Amino acid sequence: RAAAHLDIDDLALIGSPGTGADTAAALGTPARVWAARGADDWVAEVPHVRTDLFGVTVGFGTDPVSPAFGAHVFAAGRGGHSDYFSPGSVSLTNLARIVLGDTAEVTRA
Repeated sequence: RAAAHLDIDDLALIGSPGTGADTAAALGTPARVWAARGADDWVAEVPHVRTDLFGVTVGFGTDPVSPAFGAHVFAAGRGGHSDYFSPGSVSLTNLARIVLGDTAEVTRA
C-alpha cells in the first residue's frame, strides 16, 4: 500500500508471502519491483491466495517470485527466512547491487 507513495527507483521484496496485489504493476509504483526467496525459506509453503471471509479480505495473494506477479526475480541463495542479510550471502550481494543501481550485475534466479 505504501509503494505508490514512495519516491524510489527500486523496490525489493525478499521472503515475501505476497503483497495483497495481484501483480507488480498493481502496486502502483513507477519503481522497478524485484523479488527473491531463499531456497530454504519456509514462506514458500504459505498458500499464495487471497479471499474474502465474512467481509474481510484474508491472505497475501500472488507469490511475488512467480512469473504471474511480474517482478524482476533475483537469486537469493540457499538461505532461509532469517538469512537474507547474512554477510557474504547471495541475497545481500544482490540487494547491495540493487541499492547501488548496479542492476545489470544482479544475478537472476
